[in-house]
Amino acid sequence: MPRFLLALILLLPALPALAQRHMIVAPHPLAAEAGRGVLRDGGSALDAAIAAAVMLTLVEPQASGIGGGGLMLHFEEETGTLQAWDGREAAPASATPALFLRPDGQPMSFPEAMEGGRAVGVPGLLRMLEAAHREHGRLPWARLMEPTIRAAQQGFAVTPRLSAAIGATAPALRRNPAARAYFLDAEGNPWPPGHILRNPELAEVLLAIAADGAEALHRGPLAAEIVAAVQSHPNPGGLTETDLAAYQPRRRQVLCQPYRAFRVCGFGPPTSGGVAVGQILGILEHVALRGLDPRGADAAHLLAEAGRLAFADRNLYLADEDFVRVPLRGLLDPAYLTLRAQALDRDRAMPPPRPGNPRWREGAPHAPQATEFGTGTSHIVAVDRWGDAVSLTPTIEAVMGSRVMVRGFLLNNQLTDFAFLPEQDGRPVANRVEPGKRPRSSTAPTVVLDGSGRLAMLAGSAGGVRIIGHVAQTLVAMIDWDMAPEDALRLPRIGVAGTGAVELEAGTAAASLAPALAARGHRTEVREIVSGLSVLRITPQGPIGAADPRREGVALAD
Repeated sequence: MPRFLLALILLLPALPALAQRHMIVAPHPLAAEAGRGVLRDGGSALDAAIAAAVMLTLVEPQASGIGGGGLMLHFEEETGTLQAWDGREAAPASATPALFLRPDGQPMSFPEAMEGGRAVGVPGLLRMLEAAHREHGRLPWARLMEPTIRAAQQGFAVTPRLSAAIGATAPALRRNPAARAYFLDAEGNPWPPGHILRNPELAEVLLAIAADGAEALHRGPLAAEIVAAVQSHPNPGGLTETDLAAYQPRRRQVLCQPYRAFRVCGFGPPTSGGVAVGQILGILEHVALRGLDPRGADAAHLLAEAGRLAFADRNLYLADEDFVRVPLRGLLDPAYLTLRAQALDRDRAMPPPRPGNPRWREGAPHAPQATEFGTGTSHIVAVDRWGDAVSLTPTIEAVMGSRVMVRGFLLNNQLTDFAFLPEQDGRPVANRVEPGKRPRSSTAPTVVLDGSGRLAMLAGSAGGVRIIGHVAQTLVAMIDWDMAPEDALRLPRIGVAGTGAVELEAGTAAASLAPALAARGHRTEVREIVSGLSVLRITPQGPIGAADPRREGVALAD
Protein backbone atom coordinates (compact mmCIF):
# COMPACT_ATOMS: atom_id res chain seq x y z
CA MET A 1 0.00 0.00 0.00
CA PRO A 2 1.45 3.44 -0.92
CA ARG A 3 2.51 5.44 2.13
CA PHE A 4 0.42 8.48 1.22
CA LEU A 5 -2.68 6.26 0.99
CA LEU A 6 -1.92 4.63 4.35
CA ALA A 7 -1.49 8.03 5.97
CA LEU A 8 -4.81 9.16 4.49
CA ILE A 9 -6.61 6.08 5.76
CA LEU A 10 -5.23 6.53 9.25
CA LEU A 11 -6.50 10.13 9.33
CA LEU A 12 -10.03 9.32 8.19
CA PRO A 13 -12.80 9.71 10.78
CA ALA A 14 -13.61 6.54 12.67
CA LEU A 15 -16.62 4.60 11.35
CA PRO A 16 -17.61 2.11 14.06
CA ALA A 17 -19.80 -0.89 13.39
CA LEU A 18 -22.36 -1.18 16.20
CA ALA A 19 -24.45 -4.28 16.67
CA GLN A 20 -27.44 -5.10 18.82
CA ARG A 21 -27.23 -8.88 18.48
CA HIS A 22 -24.19 -10.35 16.77
CA MET A 23 -21.05 -9.36 14.91
CA ILE A 24 -18.09 -10.76 12.99
CA VAL A 25 -14.82 -9.09 12.02
CA ALA A 26 -12.79 -10.74 9.27
CA PRO A 27 -9.89 -9.69 7.03
CA HIS A 28 -11.88 -9.83 3.78
CA PRO A 29 -15.44 -8.60 3.05
CA LEU A 30 -16.56 -11.92 1.56
CA ALA A 31 -15.32 -13.79 4.64
CA ALA A 32 -17.16 -11.39 6.94
CA GLU A 33 -20.29 -11.68 4.79
CA ALA A 34 -20.14 -15.47 4.93
CA GLY A 35 -19.95 -15.29 8.71
CA ARG A 36 -22.76 -12.75 9.03
CA GLY A 37 -25.00 -14.88 6.84
CA VAL A 38 -24.43 -17.79 9.20
CA LEU A 39 -25.21 -15.61 12.24
CA ARG A 40 -28.41 -14.39 10.58
CA ASP A 41 -29.46 -18.00 10.03
CA GLY A 42 -29.15 -18.74 13.74
CA GLY A 43 -25.58 -19.99 13.70
CA SER A 44 -23.19 -19.70 16.60
CA ALA A 45 -20.07 -17.55 16.76
CA LEU A 46 -18.09 -20.71 16.03
CA ASP A 47 -20.23 -21.47 12.97
CA ALA A 48 -19.60 -17.95 11.69
CA ALA A 49 -15.85 -18.20 12.28
CA ILE A 50 -15.72 -21.54 10.41
CA ALA A 51 -17.57 -20.11 7.42
CA ALA A 52 -15.25 -17.10 7.37
CA ALA A 53 -12.08 -19.18 7.74
CA VAL A 54 -13.07 -21.48 4.88
CA MET A 55 -13.83 -18.45 2.70
CA LEU A 56 -10.33 -17.09 3.39
CA THR A 57 -8.96 -20.20 1.66
CA LEU A 58 -10.46 -18.75 -1.51
CA VAL A 59 -10.16 -14.98 -1.12
CA GLU A 60 -7.05 -14.62 1.07
CA PRO A 61 -5.02 -17.67 -0.01
CA GLN A 62 -1.76 -15.83 0.56
CA ALA A 63 -2.36 -15.88 4.33
CA SER A 64 -4.49 -18.83 5.46
CA GLY A 65 -6.64 -21.74 4.39
CA ILE A 66 -7.47 -25.41 4.77
CA GLY A 67 -3.90 -26.33 3.81
CA GLY A 68 -2.67 -24.79 7.05
CA GLY A 69 -3.49 -24.66 10.73
CA GLY A 70 -4.94 -22.43 13.38
CA LEU A 71 -5.40 -21.65 17.05
CA MET A 72 -8.72 -20.63 18.56
CA LEU A 73 -10.21 -19.45 21.85
CA HIS A 74 -13.91 -20.14 22.41
CA PHE A 75 -15.92 -18.36 25.13
CA GLU A 76 -19.23 -19.80 26.33
CA GLU A 77 -21.45 -17.16 27.93
CA GLU A 78 -23.73 -19.50 29.87
CA THR A 79 -20.92 -21.15 31.83
CA GLY A 80 -18.28 -18.42 31.55
CA THR A 81 -15.77 -21.00 30.33
CA LEU A 82 -12.93 -20.55 27.87
CA GLN A 83 -11.53 -23.33 25.71
CA ALA A 84 -8.28 -23.28 23.74
CA TRP A 85 -8.40 -25.34 20.53
CA ASP A 86 -5.07 -26.26 18.92
CA GLY A 87 -5.13 -26.98 15.18
CA ARG A 88 -1.46 -26.12 14.73
CA GLU A 89 0.40 -28.02 12.03
CA ALA A 90 2.71 -30.81 13.18
CA ALA A 91 6.04 -32.11 11.94
CA PRO A 92 5.80 -35.42 10.03
CA ALA A 93 6.97 -38.57 11.79
CA SER A 94 10.05 -38.62 9.55
CA ALA A 95 11.23 -35.11 10.56
CA THR A 96 14.59 -34.76 12.29
CA PRO A 97 16.37 -31.87 14.02
CA ALA A 98 18.58 -31.59 10.91
CA LEU A 99 15.64 -30.84 8.61
CA PHE A 100 16.89 -27.35 7.71
CA LEU A 101 20.63 -28.02 7.78
CA ARG A 102 22.78 -28.22 4.67
CA PRO A 103 25.24 -31.13 4.28
CA ASP A 104 27.97 -28.95 5.81
CA GLY A 105 25.89 -28.47 8.96
CA GLN A 106 25.04 -24.84 8.27
CA PRO A 107 21.41 -23.69 8.29
CA MET A 108 19.58 -23.15 5.02
CA SER A 109 18.42 -19.70 4.05
CA PHE A 110 14.71 -19.10 4.60
CA PRO A 111 13.85 -18.97 0.86
CA GLU A 112 15.50 -22.31 0.10
CA ALA A 113 13.89 -23.94 3.16
CA MET A 114 10.33 -22.72 2.77
CA GLU A 115 9.57 -23.26 -0.92
CA GLY A 116 8.44 -26.78 -1.73
CA GLY A 117 7.58 -29.84 0.32
CA ARG A 118 10.34 -29.67 2.93
CA ALA A 119 8.55 -27.12 5.13
CA VAL A 120 5.01 -28.52 4.81
CA GLY A 121 3.57 -29.53 8.17
CA VAL A 122 0.56 -31.75 8.70
CA PRO A 123 -2.45 -29.42 8.22
CA GLY A 124 -4.70 -29.11 11.26
CA LEU A 125 -7.20 -26.33 10.69
CA LEU A 126 -10.10 -28.42 9.39
CA ARG A 127 -9.83 -31.14 12.01
CA MET A 128 -9.71 -28.54 14.78
CA LEU A 129 -12.72 -26.62 13.46
CA GLU A 130 -14.67 -29.84 12.99
CA ALA A 131 -13.96 -31.00 16.56
CA ALA A 132 -15.03 -27.64 17.99
CA HIS A 133 -18.15 -27.66 15.80
CA ARG A 134 -19.27 -30.94 17.36
CA GLU A 135 -19.45 -29.16 20.71
CA HIS A 136 -20.45 -25.60 19.81
CA GLY A 137 -21.96 -25.65 16.34
CA ARG A 138 -25.65 -24.85 15.81
CA LEU A 139 -25.93 -25.14 12.01
CA PRO A 140 -25.02 -28.23 9.98
CA TRP A 141 -21.36 -28.49 8.98
CA ALA A 142 -22.27 -28.59 5.28
CA ARG A 143 -24.07 -25.23 5.57
CA LEU A 144 -20.79 -23.59 6.59
CA MET A 145 -19.11 -24.65 3.32
CA GLU A 146 -21.86 -23.24 1.09
CA PRO A 147 -20.73 -19.58 0.79
CA THR A 148 -17.24 -20.55 -0.33
CA ILE A 149 -18.45 -23.26 -2.71
CA ARG A 150 -20.72 -20.70 -4.35
CA ALA A 151 -18.03 -18.00 -4.53
CA ALA A 152 -15.46 -20.45 -5.90
CA GLN A 153 -17.83 -21.49 -8.67
CA GLN A 154 -19.01 -17.98 -9.55
CA GLY A 155 -15.70 -16.21 -9.03
CA PHE A 156 -14.52 -13.30 -6.89
CA ALA A 157 -12.67 -10.08 -7.62
CA VAL A 158 -8.92 -10.17 -6.99
CA THR A 159 -8.07 -7.51 -4.41
CA PRO A 160 -5.06 -5.18 -4.62
CA ARG A 161 -3.46 -7.05 -1.69
CA LEU A 162 -3.85 -10.44 -3.35
CA SER A 163 -2.57 -9.11 -6.67
CA ALA A 164 0.47 -7.63 -4.92
CA ALA A 165 1.12 -10.89 -3.06
CA ILE A 166 0.97 -12.82 -6.34
CA GLY A 167 3.39 -10.35 -7.90
CA ALA A 168 5.82 -10.58 -4.98
CA THR A 169 5.92 -14.39 -5.18
CA ALA A 170 5.47 -14.82 -8.94
CA PRO A 171 8.89 -16.41 -9.60
CA ALA A 172 8.15 -19.17 -7.09
CA LEU A 173 4.56 -19.58 -8.26
CA ARG A 174 5.78 -20.08 -11.81
CA ARG A 175 7.79 -23.09 -10.61
CA ASN A 176 4.66 -24.89 -9.40
CA PRO A 177 2.40 -25.87 -12.32
CA ALA A 178 -0.85 -25.75 -10.32
CA ALA A 179 -0.03 -22.40 -8.72
CA ARG A 180 1.07 -20.94 -12.04
CA ALA A 181 -2.14 -22.02 -13.76
CA TYR A 182 -4.30 -20.47 -11.05
CA PHE A 183 -2.53 -17.28 -10.00
CA LEU A 184 -0.94 -16.16 -13.28
CA ASP A 185 -2.22 -15.43 -16.77
CA ALA A 186 -1.07 -17.20 -19.93
CA GLU A 187 2.03 -14.97 -20.11
CA GLY A 188 2.93 -15.68 -16.49
CA ASN A 189 1.82 -12.30 -15.14
CA PRO A 190 -0.13 -11.80 -11.89
CA TRP A 191 -3.85 -11.26 -12.17
CA PRO A 192 -4.61 -7.53 -11.80
CA PRO A 193 -6.96 -6.13 -9.16
CA GLY A 194 -10.57 -6.62 -10.17
CA HIS A 195 -9.96 -9.76 -12.23
CA ILE A 196 -12.70 -12.32 -11.60
CA LEU A 197 -10.97 -15.48 -10.40
CA ARG A 198 -12.82 -18.79 -10.29
CA ASN A 199 -11.68 -21.89 -8.43
CA PRO A 200 -13.78 -24.93 -9.44
CA GLU A 201 -11.20 -27.33 -7.99
CA LEU A 202 -11.59 -25.83 -4.53
CA ALA A 203 -15.36 -25.97 -4.91
CA GLU A 204 -15.12 -29.71 -5.56
CA VAL A 205 -12.87 -30.19 -2.53
CA LEU A 206 -15.29 -28.29 -0.30
CA LEU A 207 -18.23 -30.31 -1.60
CA ALA A 208 -16.38 -33.42 -0.44
CA ILE A 209 -15.59 -31.78 2.92
CA ALA A 210 -19.23 -30.75 3.28
CA ALA A 211 -20.27 -34.39 2.83
CA ASP A 212 -17.47 -36.22 4.64
CA GLY A 213 -15.97 -33.65 7.00
CA ALA A 214 -12.25 -33.22 7.55
CA GLU A 215 -11.71 -36.88 6.66
CA ALA A 216 -12.02 -35.84 3.01
CA LEU A 217 -8.71 -34.00 3.38
CA HIS A 218 -6.94 -36.33 5.81
CA ARG A 219 -7.68 -39.65 4.09
CA GLY A 220 -8.36 -40.88 0.58
CA PRO A 221 -7.58 -39.41 -2.85
CA LEU A 222 -7.04 -35.82 -1.70
CA ALA A 223 -4.62 -36.92 1.03
CA ALA A 224 -2.72 -38.94 -1.57
CA GLU A 225 -2.50 -35.89 -3.85
CA ILE A 226 -1.18 -33.73 -1.02
CA VAL A 227 1.50 -36.29 -0.19
CA ALA A 228 2.49 -36.68 -3.84
CA ALA A 229 2.86 -32.91 -4.23
CA VAL A 230 5.05 -32.72 -1.12
CA GLN A 231 7.25 -35.73 -1.84
CA SER A 232 7.72 -35.15 -5.58
CA HIS A 233 8.76 -31.51 -5.28
CA PRO A 234 12.42 -30.71 -6.13
CA ASN A 235 12.69 -29.64 -2.48
CA PRO A 236 10.84 -32.67 -1.11
CA GLY A 237 9.28 -33.17 2.27
CA GLY A 238 8.55 -36.23 4.38
CA LEU A 239 4.78 -35.87 4.83
CA THR A 240 2.93 -39.19 4.44
CA GLU A 241 -0.68 -40.33 4.26
CA THR A 242 -0.17 -41.87 7.70
CA ASP A 243 0.77 -38.43 9.07
CA LEU A 244 -2.39 -36.92 7.63
CA ALA A 245 -4.64 -39.69 8.91
CA ALA A 246 -3.13 -39.61 12.40
CA TYR A 247 -3.43 -35.86 13.01
CA GLN A 248 -5.65 -34.85 15.93
CA PRO A 249 -6.45 -31.41 17.33
CA ARG A 250 -5.67 -30.77 20.98
CA ARG A 251 -7.04 -28.81 23.89
CA ARG A 252 -4.52 -26.44 25.40
CA GLN A 253 -4.22 -24.42 28.55
CA VAL A 254 -5.87 -21.01 28.60
CA LEU A 255 -3.58 -18.40 30.16
CA CYS A 256 -5.38 -15.56 31.95
CA GLN A 257 -3.42 -12.61 33.29
CA PRO A 258 -4.84 -9.73 35.38
CA TYR A 259 -4.42 -6.31 33.81
CA ARG A 260 -5.98 -3.25 35.42
CA ALA A 261 -9.65 -4.17 36.03
CA PHE A 262 -9.65 -6.97 33.41
CA ARG A 263 -8.39 -10.49 32.85
CA VAL A 264 -6.58 -10.90 29.53
CA CYS A 265 -6.76 -14.51 28.37
CA GLY A 266 -4.52 -15.97 25.71
CA PHE A 267 -3.32 -19.26 24.27
CA GLY A 268 -0.50 -21.30 25.77
CA PRO A 269 2.19 -23.25 23.90
CA PRO A 270 2.76 -24.20 21.13
CA THR A 271 2.23 -20.49 20.54
CA SER A 272 4.30 -17.92 22.38
CA GLY A 273 1.65 -15.24 21.81
CA GLY A 274 -0.37 -15.72 24.98
CA VAL A 275 2.69 -15.79 27.22
CA ALA A 276 4.43 -12.85 25.57
CA VAL A 277 1.34 -10.61 25.50
CA GLY A 278 0.65 -11.56 29.12
CA GLN A 279 4.21 -10.70 30.11
CA ILE A 280 4.14 -7.35 28.31
CA LEU A 281 0.95 -6.38 30.11
CA GLY A 282 2.18 -7.78 33.41
CA ILE A 283 5.28 -5.60 33.16
CA LEU A 284 3.30 -2.52 32.10
CA GLU A 285 0.95 -3.09 35.05
CA HIS A 286 3.65 -1.35 37.09
CA VAL A 287 3.60 1.78 34.93
CA ALA A 288 1.02 4.59 34.84
CA LEU A 289 0.11 4.69 31.15
CA ARG A 290 -3.26 6.42 31.30
CA GLY A 291 -1.92 9.97 31.17
CA LEU A 292 0.56 9.32 28.36
CA ASP A 293 0.09 10.39 24.75
CA PRO A 294 -0.70 7.14 22.84
CA ARG A 295 1.32 8.54 19.92
CA GLY A 296 4.17 9.93 22.00
CA ALA A 297 7.73 8.86 22.70
CA ASP A 298 7.06 7.94 26.36
CA ALA A 299 4.41 5.38 25.41
CA ALA A 300 6.54 4.03 22.55
CA HIS A 301 9.54 3.65 24.85
CA LEU A 302 7.63 1.70 27.50
CA LEU A 303 5.83 -0.56 25.03
CA ALA A 304 9.13 -1.38 23.35
CA GLU A 305 11.01 -2.07 26.59
CA ALA A 306 8.29 -4.39 27.90
CA GLY A 307 8.28 -6.15 24.55
CA ARG A 308 12.05 -6.63 24.56
CA LEU A 309 11.91 -8.24 28.01
CA ALA A 310 9.10 -10.57 26.92
CA PHE A 311 10.97 -11.60 23.77
CA ALA A 312 14.09 -12.45 25.75
CA ASP A 313 12.09 -15.03 27.71
CA ARG A 314 10.13 -16.17 24.67
CA ASN A 315 13.23 -16.95 22.62
CA LEU A 316 14.62 -19.22 25.32
CA TYR A 317 11.67 -20.94 26.96
CA LEU A 318 8.72 -21.20 24.57
CA ALA A 319 8.04 -24.30 22.47
CA ASP A 320 5.54 -27.15 22.18
CA GLU A 321 4.95 -28.16 25.81
CA ASP A 322 4.33 -31.77 24.76
CA PHE A 323 8.09 -31.91 24.08
CA VAL A 324 9.57 -29.21 26.31
CA ARG A 325 8.90 -28.32 29.93
CA VAL A 326 7.83 -24.70 29.69
CA PRO A 327 7.78 -22.83 33.05
CA LEU A 328 4.41 -21.19 32.39
CA ARG A 329 3.62 -20.53 36.06
CA GLY A 330 6.97 -18.89 36.54
CA LEU A 331 6.89 -16.78 33.39
CA LEU A 332 3.49 -15.28 34.31
CA ASP A 333 3.98 -15.18 38.07
CA PRO A 334 3.19 -11.62 39.32
CA ALA A 335 6.27 -11.58 41.56
CA TYR A 336 8.50 -12.52 38.61
CA LEU A 337 6.96 -9.86 36.37
CA THR A 338 7.38 -7.29 39.13
CA LEU A 339 11.06 -8.17 39.21
CA ARG A 340 11.33 -7.93 35.42
CA ALA A 341 9.59 -4.54 35.51
CA GLN A 342 12.38 -3.17 37.68
CA ALA A 343 14.55 -3.07 34.55
CA LEU A 344 12.34 -0.32 33.08
CA ASP A 345 13.81 3.18 33.08
CA ARG A 346 11.48 5.92 31.91
CA ASP A 347 14.41 7.86 30.42
CA ARG A 348 16.85 5.27 29.07
CA ALA A 349 16.73 2.10 27.01
CA MET A 350 18.08 -0.95 28.76
CA PRO A 351 20.99 -2.94 27.29
CA PRO A 352 19.95 -5.98 25.26
CA PRO A 353 17.89 -7.89 27.85
CA ARG A 354 18.75 -11.40 28.94
CA PRO A 355 16.18 -14.09 29.70
CA GLY A 356 14.97 -14.09 33.27
CA ASN A 357 15.11 -16.92 35.79
CA PRO A 358 11.48 -17.79 36.55
CA ARG A 359 10.51 -20.23 39.27
CA TRP A 360 9.36 -23.77 38.55
CA ARG A 361 11.96 -24.37 35.87
CA GLU A 362 12.60 -28.03 35.16
CA GLY A 363 14.80 -30.05 32.87
CA ALA A 364 18.09 -29.29 31.16
CA PRO A 365 18.87 -25.71 30.11
CA HIS A 366 18.20 -24.69 26.52
CA ALA A 367 19.83 -22.28 24.10
CA PRO A 368 17.86 -19.29 22.77
CA GLN A 369 16.45 -19.04 19.26
CA ALA A 370 16.62 -15.52 17.89
CA THR A 371 15.98 -15.74 14.14
CA GLU A 372 12.34 -15.39 13.09
CA PHE A 373 10.62 -15.59 9.71
CA GLY A 374 7.09 -15.33 8.35
CA THR A 375 4.63 -12.48 7.93
CA GLY A 376 1.39 -14.18 6.87
CA THR A 377 -1.73 -15.21 8.82
CA SER A 378 -5.34 -14.00 9.22
CA HIS A 379 -7.56 -13.28 12.22
CA ILE A 380 -11.31 -13.55 12.83
CA VAL A 381 -13.40 -12.51 15.85
CA ALA A 382 -17.11 -13.15 16.29
CA VAL A 383 -19.85 -12.95 18.92
CA ASP A 384 -23.34 -14.41 18.55
CA ARG A 385 -26.78 -13.52 19.93
CA TRP A 386 -26.24 -15.83 22.91
CA GLY A 387 -23.04 -14.06 23.93
CA ASP A 388 -20.71 -16.89 22.90
CA ALA A 389 -17.56 -15.68 21.17
CA VAL A 390 -14.56 -16.86 19.14
CA SER A 391 -11.08 -15.47 18.52
CA LEU A 392 -9.50 -17.51 15.70
CA THR A 393 -6.11 -17.20 14.00
CA PRO A 394 -5.80 -19.35 10.84
CA THR A 395 -2.50 -19.36 8.96
CA ILE A 396 -0.30 -20.97 6.31
CA GLU A 397 2.79 -19.06 7.63
CA ALA A 398 4.60 -17.13 4.87
CA VAL A 399 2.93 -15.24 2.05
CA MET A 400 1.62 -17.99 -0.25
CA GLY A 401 2.87 -20.62 2.20
CA SER A 402 5.10 -23.26 0.59
CA ARG A 403 3.99 -22.06 -2.89
CA VAL A 404 2.76 -25.64 -3.49
CA MET A 405 -0.85 -25.84 -4.64
CA VAL A 406 -3.11 -28.90 -4.53
CA ARG A 407 -6.68 -28.95 -5.87
CA GLY A 408 -7.19 -25.21 -5.57
CA PHE A 409 -5.56 -24.47 -2.20
CA LEU A 410 -2.04 -23.77 -0.98
CA LEU A 411 -0.08 -25.90 1.46
CA ASN A 412 1.60 -24.35 4.47
CA ASN A 413 5.30 -23.87 5.17
CA GLN A 414 4.85 -23.92 8.95
CA LEU A 415 7.87 -26.10 9.67
CA THR A 416 10.07 -23.06 9.05
CA ASP A 417 8.71 -21.77 12.37
CA PHE A 418 11.05 -24.27 14.00
CA ALA A 419 14.63 -23.34 14.81
CA PHE A 420 16.90 -24.09 11.86
CA LEU A 421 19.84 -24.72 14.21
CA PRO A 422 18.83 -27.50 16.61
CA GLU A 423 21.50 -26.60 19.16
CA GLN A 424 23.89 -23.81 20.04
CA ASP A 425 26.98 -23.95 22.25
CA GLY A 426 26.22 -27.57 23.03
CA ARG A 427 22.71 -26.86 24.31
CA PRO A 428 19.50 -27.88 22.50
CA VAL A 429 17.11 -25.19 21.30
CA ALA A 430 13.64 -25.68 22.79
CA ASN A 431 11.95 -25.05 19.44
CA ARG A 432 14.06 -27.49 17.44
CA VAL A 433 12.45 -29.86 14.93
CA GLU A 434 11.22 -33.19 16.31
CA PRO A 435 8.79 -35.80 14.90
CA GLY A 436 5.18 -34.93 15.69
CA LYS A 437 6.13 -31.64 17.35
CA ARG A 438 4.19 -28.45 16.65
CA PRO A 439 6.37 -25.44 15.79
CA ARG A 440 6.34 -22.38 17.99
CA SER A 441 3.93 -19.71 16.83
CA SER A 442 3.50 -16.01 17.58
CA THR A 443 -0.24 -16.00 17.04
CA ALA A 444 -2.18 -14.41 19.87
CA PRO A 445 -5.94 -15.06 19.79
CA THR A 446 -7.14 -13.13 22.83
CA VAL A 447 -10.30 -12.91 24.94
CA VAL A 448 -10.61 -10.19 27.59
CA LEU A 449 -13.00 -10.63 30.52
CA ASP A 450 -14.20 -7.99 32.96
CA GLY A 451 -13.96 -8.29 36.74
CA SER A 452 -17.15 -10.37 36.85
CA GLY A 453 -15.94 -12.83 34.22
CA ARG A 454 -18.12 -11.40 31.46
CA LEU A 455 -16.90 -11.01 27.90
CA ALA A 456 -15.34 -7.56 27.37
CA MET A 457 -13.11 -7.71 24.27
CA LEU A 458 -11.80 -9.99 21.53
CA ALA A 459 -8.56 -9.37 19.66
CA GLY A 460 -5.95 -10.93 17.43
CA SER A 461 -3.80 -10.10 14.43
CA ALA A 462 -1.82 -11.23 11.44
CA GLY A 463 1.82 -10.27 11.04
CA GLY A 464 4.16 -13.11 11.99
CA VAL A 465 6.36 -12.44 14.99
CA ARG A 466 5.01 -8.86 15.16
CA ILE A 467 1.57 -10.17 16.13
CA ILE A 468 2.63 -10.04 19.78
CA GLY A 469 3.34 -6.31 19.69
CA HIS A 470 0.26 -5.52 17.59
CA VAL A 471 -2.05 -7.19 20.09
CA ALA A 472 -0.33 -5.79 23.17
CA GLN A 473 -0.39 -2.21 21.83
CA THR A 474 -4.06 -2.52 20.89
CA LEU A 475 -5.08 -3.88 24.29
CA VAL A 476 -3.22 -1.04 26.02
CA ALA A 477 -5.02 1.42 23.74
CA MET A 478 -8.45 0.05 24.60
CA ILE A 479 -7.85 -0.54 28.32
CA ASP A 480 -5.47 2.24 29.41
CA TRP A 481 -6.49 4.91 26.92
CA ASP A 482 -10.14 3.82 26.64
CA MET A 483 -10.06 3.91 22.86
CA ALA A 484 -12.80 2.48 20.71
CA PRO A 485 -11.62 -0.43 18.52
CA GLU A 486 -11.44 1.62 15.32
CA ASP A 487 -9.35 4.32 17.01
CA ALA A 488 -7.02 1.77 18.56
CA LEU A 489 -6.44 0.17 15.16
CA ARG A 490 -5.62 3.51 13.55
CA LEU A 491 -2.78 4.13 15.98
CA PRO A 492 0.62 4.07 14.25
CA ARG A 493 2.25 0.71 14.91
CA ILE A 494 5.13 0.68 17.39
CA GLY A 495 6.75 -2.51 18.59
CA VAL A 496 9.62 -4.95 18.56
CA ALA A 497 10.20 -8.23 16.78
CA GLY A 498 12.86 -9.44 19.20
CA THR A 499 15.17 -7.91 21.78
CA GLY A 500 16.74 -5.30 19.48
CA ALA A 501 15.45 -2.38 17.43
CA VAL A 502 12.20 -0.51 18.02
CA GLU A 503 10.14 -0.71 14.84
CA LEU A 504 8.21 2.41 13.82
CA GLU A 505 5.55 2.37 11.12
CA ALA A 506 6.64 4.23 8.00
CA GLY A 507 4.32 6.89 6.63
CA THR A 508 2.77 7.62 10.04
CA ALA A 509 3.47 9.83 13.04
CA ALA A 510 5.42 6.96 14.59
CA ALA A 511 8.30 7.60 12.19
CA SER A 512 8.82 11.05 13.70
CA LEU A 513 9.57 9.45 17.09
CA ALA A 514 12.89 8.05 15.90
CA PRO A 515 15.07 10.98 17.13
CA ALA A 516 13.45 11.05 20.58
CA LEU A 517 13.83 7.31 20.99
CA ALA A 518 17.41 7.39 19.73
CA ALA A 519 18.16 10.02 22.37
CA ARG A 520 17.07 7.47 24.99
CA GLY A 521 19.48 4.90 23.61
CA HIS A 522 17.17 2.96 21.34
CA ARG A 523 18.10 1.61 17.97
CA THR A 524 15.15 2.33 15.70
CA GLU A 525 13.96 1.04 12.35
CA VAL A 526 11.33 2.86 10.30
CA ARG A 527 9.62 0.28 8.12
CA GLU A 528 6.32 -0.67 6.52
CA ILE A 529 4.25 -2.54 9.08
CA VAL A 530 1.10 -4.11 7.68
CA SER A 531 -0.65 -5.38 10.79
CA GLY A 532 -3.87 -7.34 10.38
CA LEU A 533 -5.88 -6.80 13.55
CA SER A 534 -9.50 -7.80 14.11
CA VAL A 535 -11.02 -6.42 17.30
CA LEU A 536 -14.38 -6.45 19.01
CA ARG A 537 -15.51 -4.75 22.23
CA ILE A 538 -18.70 -5.42 24.20
CA THR A 539 -20.66 -2.35 25.27
CA PRO A 540 -24.08 -1.92 26.96
CA GLN A 541 -25.47 -1.03 23.52
CA GLY A 542 -24.00 -4.10 21.86
CA PRO A 543 -20.66 -5.18 20.38
CA ILE A 544 -18.50 -2.67 18.50
CA GLY A 545 -15.97 -4.08 16.07
CA ALA A 546 -13.25 -2.91 13.73
CA ALA A 547 -10.85 -4.35 11.18
CA ASP A 548 -7.34 -3.07 10.59
CA PRO A 549 -7.44 -0.20 8.06
CA ARG A 550 -4.14 -1.39 6.58
CA ARG A 551 -5.99 -4.33 5.03
CA GLU A 552 -9.37 -4.86 3.40
CA GLY A 553 -11.20 -6.41 6.35
CA VAL A 554 -14.58 -5.29 7.67
CA ALA A 555 -16.82 -5.62 10.71
CA LEU A 556 -20.38 -6.71 9.89
CA ALA A 557 -23.30 -6.87 12.28
CA ASP A 558 -27.07 -6.94 12.70
